[in-house]
Amino acid sequence: MITRHRLAAGVCGLLAALVAGLAAPAGAAADETAAQDPPQVELVLDVSGSMRTRDIDGGSRMAAAKQAFNEVLDAVPDEVHLGIRTLGATYPGDDQKIGCRDTRQLYPVGPLNRTEAKTAVATLAPTGWTPIGPALLAAAEDLENGDGTRRIVLISDGEDTCAPPDPCEVAREIAARGVHLVVDTLGLVPNAKIRRQLSCIAEATGGTYTAVEHTDQLAGRVKQLVDRAAEPVAVPVRTEGADRCSDAPLLQPGLYADRERFSEHRWYRVDVLPGRELRASVTVAADRAVDRDYGVLLRAVTEHGREIVRGSEAGHGRTDVISTGLRYPKAPLDDTGAEAEPETVCLEVGNSFSAPPSVRSTPGLPVELRIDVVDAPDAASDVAAFGLGRGWWLLAALTLTGLVAGLLAGWISRWRITVRRTR
Repeated sequence: MITRHRLAAGVCGLLAALVAGLAAPAGAAADETAAQDPPQVELVLDVSGSMRTRDIDGGSRMAAAKQAFNEVLDAVPDEVHLGIRTLGATYPGDDQKIGCRDTRQLYPVGPLNRTEAKTAVATLAPTGWTPIGPALLAAAEDLENGDGTRRIVLISDGEDTCAPPDPCEVAREIAARGVHLVVDTLGLVPNAKIRRQLSCIAEATGGTYTAVEHTDQLAGRVKQLVDRAAEPVAVPVRTEGADRCSDAPLLQPGLYADRERFSEHRWYRVDVLPGRELRASVTVAADRAVDRDYGVLLRAVTEHGREIVRGSEAGHGRTDVISTGLRYPKAPLDDTGAEAEPETVCLEVGNSFSAPPSVRSTPGLPVELRIDVVDAPDAASDVAAFGLGRGWWLLAALTLTGLVAGLLAGWISRWRITVRRTR
């Protein structure tokens, strides 16, 4: 009986060791995530004179914004660095030049002191103009440091009163910088003109527009956007394609952002070793009004101009994005002892978007290009053929765990039967 107990204890110890071994990589991944720059969010609040209007839950728009901000500040995740910027908060006069410079950072972007931030918000009173464009430019500068997620949340009840610069063009300029800074907008008035302007700002940067009419809606939506910033995302690296392959940038595996004019073709290069597979995908965003018919092309070509493989997609009607992709497996070397030399593959990205003459063609359409180079199916292990890749060790560990668990369950069943017979 003692021997059996020792055997059971040993088996349980083995299972515990296996579980600990499987958990170790997850812990390592968590450490890597923790080493990244913290996500940054700046709340940009309209404090213009129109925020005195009393049409939200029986109170003023300013009162609703303050209450919502207090709830949001209580719920900000600890890992998020948050700041607050205002527009139209200090100048009550009629001089447009002065009023259109009226934007200031109320609370700097960084680790949040909730008491200080709430105290700063409590001092706000509806005052002046609505310089949305200058406020967005200043907020982009507030968030220019770091490689983590960056998000601007703009809350306004009216159209910009200071154009130029046009807020929508400012948003496109921010997007063209390739820093993957997203602007989300919230409108406090269900007005068609306001909706068009705030929607245009959001769409230009890949953000969202939301119309809110109640305090709880405002607080809930801002909380969602702040929480979304805390979620880990891949941030594209800014690159610039060339007019021909010989001048194209040589890209490593990763996510890249570029801009492409209507009906333009741009080139990039990737090195692929024998026994490896190139996987590429491209997404082109329609961040402005476009004609009904459009398409996107992604081609892999040799340096000498021979097409290897292509992917394409087309559509018509209203769209936000259109994507396509391709795969190119490079055959492994024969067993001749020759040193593996990479093949340079040229990637061509083209689009067939067009737009009415009234639509500006600059900056170009946002392009997101993903490059992966992985083990080719015929060069990887048999397990990789089933999509496990380099995770064979995990399969082996799970198989061993199942085997030991089965043996343990069988032994326990036999032991129970033996005990019952001896009674």
